[in-house]
Amino acid sequence: MTIDQTTHDQLERSLQEIDWAALRRPQYLPSPAAWEDQVLYFLMLDRFSDGREQGFRDNDGIIGATGSTPPFRFTQNAYTADRSTWADAGDEWLGGTLKGLESKIGYLSRLGATAIWISPVFKQVASDSHSYHGYGIQNFLDVDPHFGTRQDLIDLVNTAHANGIRVILDIILNHSGNVFGYQFNPDRYPVRDEHGKVTMDPRWDGNSYPVEGWRNAFGQTNIPFGPINPATHGNAWPNDAVWPVEFQDAATFTAKGRINSWDNDPEFLEGDFVTLKDIHHGDHERDAQNRRIIDAFHYTPALTALCDVFKFWIALADVDGFRIDTVKHMEPGATRYFAAVIKEFAQSLGKENFFLVGEITGGRDNAYNMLELTGLDAALGIDDIPDRMDYLAKGWREPVDYFNLFRNSALVNKSSHVWFGKHVVTLFDDHDQVRKGNNKGRFCGDWINNGYAHLKAVLGLNLTSMGIPCIYYGTEQAFDGAGDNDRYLRECMFGGAFGSLQSVGRHFFDENHEIYRCIAEITALRKQHLALRRGRQYLREISASGESGSFGVPHLIGGQIRSVVPWSRLFDNQEVLLAINTDAYGSRAAWVTIDASVHAKMGVLACLYSTDPAQIGTVTPIEARNGRAVHIEVPAGGFVIYG
Repeated sequence: MTIDQTTHDQLERSLQEIDWAALRRPQYLPSPAAWEDQVLYFLMLDRFSDGREQGFRDNDGIIGATGSTPPFRFTQNAYTADRSTWADAGDEWLGGTLKGLESKIGYLSRLGATAIWISPVFKQVASDSHSYHGYGIQNFLDVDPHFGTRQDLIDLVNTAHANGIRVILDIILNHSGNVFGYQFNPDRYPVRDEHGKVTMDPRWDGNSYPVEGWRNAFGQTNIPFGPINPATHGNAWPNDAVWPVEFQDAATFTAKGRINSWDNDPEFLEGDFVTLKDIHHGDHERDAQNRRIIDAFHYTPALTALCDVFKFWIALADVDGFRIDTVKHMEPGATRYFAAVIKEFAQSLGKENFFLVGEITGGRDNAYNMLELTGLDAALGIDDIPDRMDYLAKGWREPVDYFNLFRNSALVNKSSHVWFGKHVVTLFDDHDQVRKGNNKGRFCGDWINNGYAHLKAVLGLNLTSMGIPCIYYGTEQAFDGAGDNDRYLRECMFGGAFGSLQSVGRHFFDENHEIYRCIAEITALRKQHLALRRGRQYLREISASGESGSFGVPHLIGGQIRSVVPWSRLFDNQEVLLAINTDAYGSRAAWVTIDASVHAKMGVLACLYSTDPAQIGTVTPIEARNGRAVHIEVPAGGFVIYG
């Protein structure tokens, strides 16, 4: 098979049909030297671009006149759509494509993104009209036609690479889509609806459920469960059952019903993720107390098939990493096996540092332990990081509580806290916000705390404090979605029927937006200064007067903080001083302690960046206060960099 054959009749139905020799390219793009040097940008593909926008700068920086969707302007009353109709549209497929994303690579490059993390592109269950998010896979070897074709993915990656941007695919190992249905048995389905009627809601109880059959293209369970017999169901392709055929063995799935208690072991390992069907990767041996023996893991053919599936996508498209969904719900041995296989394969292609990021919930200790057990490179937004970053910038969290998340290296048996900078992807907004329950909202959707007024501060904190920073799409345009459902976090950049700010038919690729410009300026400085990417990190003491004995770390007073919050990044005897202002309504000034040994000769620090452009280029003298200190002023809700 050649890589540009993408029609259904030409696609492989079995892993055995893959021609690995023909698939392999002469050369692949090597991995970056260090992923902490990168700035990630996470986007929901269905919600990013449909390629029909007009008046945006293309990949060459030229403003195009073609396209049918004009840019958003407040003066056009484009944000007055009926709330109910607009919200309903957000629960359906809306039209973002790989080609649309490819046309916006220049927009992302000029923003300063150096790696894009793309929501799953794989073929979804056709009968599920709400699977726009990509997490309900029906064919692991195909691109969903809503998004485009395999060749579109190849073209996207090639264009991204040509513009200095890596590509990370979001993948799912834990489950498939809703590819089969259970038999109804009222004795096993005791859940009742609001009318008292028993409903078909199979919950995990430790035992397997009988399966009615594979779902066909219309969601009906009329195809016998197990390997499809060509003699009786030869037309079961491409929207029926699950593909490739290696996943059609009934033993591929645990078939134990959906998870009800998300922290009950082994329920959270064996149960279905709501309607998404759990894949059986293997088993750990257990001792007399039913505790898992981590080193004794017996993997299944389904796990080896998943390894081959995602080796295929690396070889086909030259992608640079995977974000692995729902790692908590997989046996650690399965994740470890997958990581080892994928790392070895990527290295055989010259990708020595192929990036594996795990979505690991269940607390910080579990996340760090999982990284050590499995060989994954990084954990995504470990536990308290999004919350403390978000609300520190708004003045409702102790600064020490955020910065301490990157300390205490002895607790994870590491010799330096710089370990955290390489192994944590930091972000403050994302696509589901599990931490917020049913009260979800983007940073700017927090109208009570005037989120927009603090946005530049939180971006400065995210982009220049320790960790691998990740920007969620739309943040650069101040998207403000909020509500009781994930959909409100997933507005369309291209407008359509579900644009941000309750708008329709207006796109948001405005490179003159003040937040876009803010991010672009900070990421440019991050690229110039190694200390901002790899340096050690220290929360700094402040003083209003600068007098001896008056210095201390900034802290909450009366449950809130309205203050300068400074920190330093140090690398190779160089220090960069950074600070945010948690007061959105007035500038704040303070004397800030800096490293006395680095600045033994006094001198000055220059303002490299400020959200008040008038400050850029000014200098502040270093004085002998609390060892060494400088006096800085930070604009309201703003951010500064001195070096």
